[in-house]
Amino acid sequence: MALEPVLFSDGDEPLGGALVMLQRLPLGVASVALVKWGPFLARTEGVDRDAVMGRMVDTLVAEYAQKRSMMVSIMPHAEAGEVNGMAEMLAARGFKPGVGVKFPMRYVVDVSLDDDARLAAFGQKWRYNLRKSMKAGLEFTVGTPGDIGRFMTLYQAMSERKLFPDYSGIDTLEGLMAMPDGTARPELFFVSQGDKTIAGAAIFTAGRTACYLYGATDDAALGLRAGYLLHWHIIRWLRDNTGARFYDLGGTDGFAGLHQFKSGMVGDAGHISPLPPTMNFAAHLPAYVAGTAAYKARELLTRSRDGVLAARLEMQKRFRRGPGA
Repeated sequence: MALEPVLFSDGDEPLGGALVMLQRLPLGVASVALVKWGPFLARTEGVDRDAVMGRMVDTLVAEYAQKRSMMVSIMPHAEAGEVNGMAEMLAARGFKPGVGVKFPMRYVVDVSLDDDARLAAFGQKWRYNLRKSMKAGLEFTVGTPGDIGRFMTLYQAMSERKLFPDYSGIDTLEGLMAMPDGTARPELFFVSQGDKTIAGAAIFTAGRTACYLYGATDDAALGLRAGYLLHWHIIRWLRDNTGARFYDLGGTDGFAGLHQFKSGMVGDAGHISPLPPTMNFAAHLPAYVAGTAAYKARELLTRSRDGVLAARLEMQKRFRRGPGA
């Protein structure tokens, strides 16, 4: 896969950007130009924001679909409300819905509230657990790029303990943390009990929406409700130290416990909304047919892989529990 960063400008004024992921399909039959969560605007406010977004999409289509005969795929953000404006705009330009994610719901917290309003907005049970965690003698700290080893040790121990299928890009985190100041480098946050780190998170903090990337806990974190204290302080830190209005917690991968935790954190201030499917456009029929077939094939392979891995992990868990478990 090749990456092409794209900058959109009108004269000397930057309008926005996109990172285009170019994937050449097997046998060279066609290529896909994929834009995840973009394009993004330089200015998110203003009456012309929708028009500017439309111009950027049209420019991508002209370059990649028409000039270079690729299929253009755009993955829109989740948006509050029943209608996703980005998906509607793409559909009006001839984009067709393609493959979506298996668990599309996304949980987005409003981080702009003061402490009292934010506490009142949490779900009742979430607020109860947070108050319990505040009495547990835990310490919250903001990490530095040099703390990446501290986080990875916690994450690897959690992975070995829980035996969960990990399809994330966790191996890219060290490279992200090595980025210089003033870039899109994530922030690290930790909760400790005495000298022992029991919970941590890596958060993307640039732009209007901060995003949860990775989290890790040890055995003691659950009973101490360390995750509640961790996210409470992350929300406050984002409000006071960044330009973020929202905090995107991601999805749940179908885990009921994660749904309960994240929906309680969203509470009455934020939204729980589905990710639209990837929207696809091709100016030439062969590119559209090949690109659509490639996405379908990838979906089938992914489901098969997930099923095999889930079965293997379940066998490992049963082996740990012993005979008769």
